[in-house]
Amino acid sequence: MKPMYHYTTVIEALEDLKEKGFTYDFNIHQDDIKSNPHKFEVNHVYRYEGDTDPDEESVVYGISSDSGKKGVFVAGFSANSNNDAAVVLEKLCIETGGQSKL
Repeated sequence: MKPMYHYTTVIEALEDLKEKGFTYDFNIHQDDIKSNPHKFEVNHVYRYEGDTDPDEESVVYGISSDSGKKGVFVAGFSANSNNDAAVVLEKLCIETGGQSKL
């Protein structure tokens, strides 16, 4: 199981990950994750559930690459969320079984 933290907001999670050196925005470069998943590892996972609206649910990933980049990826977590990079990251979490390079 990857480290999982509980924050009040997604912004709080992103700020904490930034302090830990996760500064690269993988949302902008999600094609890299989809085309080369073997080059990435999920080091941190944070799930945020909205109190009243399921569309507010999201997951924040702290990711490292074999080239040394450390960054974040934020994805919707609701049933109507369909993001290929998020699917790849969730699969990486399952496949690595909690082993972290960091």
